[in-house]
Amino acid sequence: MKYMFIATLLLANIVASKIVVIGGVLLPAAIVLYPLTFLITDVVGEIEGKEQAQRLVLSGFYMSLFMVAALLVVKWLPPAPIWNHQVAFEAILGATPRIVLASMIAYIASQTHDVWSFHWWRAKTEGRHLWLRNTASTVVSQGIDSILFITIAFGGLYAWSAIAAMVVSQYLVKVFIALLDTPLCYLLVRYYENNGNYRKQVQGT
Repeated sequence: MKYMFIATLLLANIVASKIVVIGGVLLPAAIVLYPLTFLITDVVGEIEGKEQAQRLVLSGFYMSLFMVAALLVVKWLPPAPIWNHQVAFEAILGATPRIVLASMIAYIASQTHDVWSFHWWRAKTEGRHLWLRNTASTVVSQGIDSILFITIAFGGLYAWSAIAAMVVSQYLVKVFIALLDTPLCYLLVRYYENNGNYRKQVQGT
C-alpha cells in the first residue's frame, strides 16, 4: 500500500504536464491519479494509525523532492548529437520552479490536513462511519490542494476570475472522484483486516 502511494504520487507529478479535457473542462492529467493518494493515506491511517499516515505523507514529500532533483540533473546533462528530443524532454519533464513550489506546498498542506481531519472525525464518531471520515477529510483537503496549487502556480499570470474558475472546476472533479472511492476504501480496509497484514490502530490515536 505504501509503495503504491509513492508510485501514484510520483506518476501524478510526471503526468501533470499534460492538459486534458473532461466534460469540456481543462484539467491536468494528474487528476486521474492524485486523488488516489488521499484514499491511500486514509486506508493507512485506518489500519496502522495516524503516526504511520503522517510518516507516509513525509516520505512522499521527500521522494517528490528527490524526483525533481533527479530530473533537473538529467535535464542539464548535454544531449548526444544523435538525440534530437531535448526540447520535447524539457517540455514534458522540465517543470518550472514555480510549478514545483506550488505542487510541494499544496501537497504537504492538503495531505497533512487530510491525516489530521481523518483522525479527528474518527475520534468524533468513536471509530464508526468510515465513509464519513473518508469523505469529509478528503473533500476539505482537496479544496486546500486546489486553492493553493492554482493560486501559487498561476496567480498574476491570468485574471483572478480565470484562476477561480480553474480552482472550482478542479475541485468539483476531485470531489466527484472522492465520492466514488469510498467503496474502495472499505474494500481495502476489509482486505487488510481479513488477511492480518496490518497493525491494529490504538483507539484514539
